[in-house]
Amino acid sequence: MLKVIGHIAFIILFLFISFFGIGPVIFADGTMNERIMNLLIIILAYGILIWLYRIFIRKMRKK
Repeated sequence: MLKVIGHIAFIILFLFISFFGIGPVIFADGTMNERIMNLLIIILAYGILIWLYRIFIRKMRKK
């Protein structure tokens, strides 16, 4: 059960990052530098979330 809840939580986090992160990068009225900085932060957030998800999967396999 914990495995299913964990997967659902990560899916929701990925969707939040996609919706609230990519949307402002595409539709922002700011300068190109502002868009690039936002994009780099979003890529970093995706990287951290993927890293945490891989740790979660490894721990679930051991149980």
